[in-house]
Amino acid sequence: MSKNMRAVSAKQPAEPRRSNKRRRAPDLRIRRTRGRLADALVELMQEKPIDEVTVQEVLDRAGVGRSTFYLHYRDKNDLLLCVLEDGMEMWSTALTRKKEKSLRVAAVMEFFAHAASGRKIYRALIDSGRIHTFFELAQGYFSRGIARRMKDMGLESLGQSELDARSQALAGNLLALLKWWLDRGAKESPKYMDELFHRMAWRGLR
Repeated sequence: MSKNMRAVSAKQPAEPRRSNKRRRAPDLRIRRTRGRLADALVELMQEKPIDEVTVQEVLDRAGVGRSTFYLHYRDKNDLLLCVLEDGMEMWSTALTRKKEKSLRVAAVMEFFAHAASGRKIYRALIDSGRIHTFFELAQGYFSRGIARRMKDMGLESLGQSELDARSQALAGNLLALLKWWLDRGAKESPKYMDELFHRMAWRGLR
């Protein structure tokens, strides 16, 4: 793991790296540029080890200039962290954003289906030693997303301390279940895993 990745995981394991100012919605042109760079990095990660991917290869694949890249990212690892953060933010808030009326506290089925389709990325993170950074980021995002979801369900009566503890525990359970599932070859369907997770979650909540 690089010094940059180790520093992020050691200092801020559960909080988003980017400030609120940086996280403001960029304009369409910027979103497209960042999207091309993210897609290029993900494609290259499936073709060769992450540490062998160069910034120039990302630029060539994305069709983006070097000066434009450094307007948005410090280096390749910075781009990778942003890719991971964007993904975790999207999946951890999916149910809240679409205002789903259900007893699900996380979009497990959708997230697991996405993870299964990108198992090469999962393997690339393991092989490069960056999987711990991914799980630490995911723990933070999903714990906040689950806490928000439980509040929307009226469970704020649990009290903030217990709500925080339960959301952290549920996020940890979700990610442990994901690892178990992927490491065994994703044999069960994402729908089954969603139902399994929520059976376990609601038994604890009740």
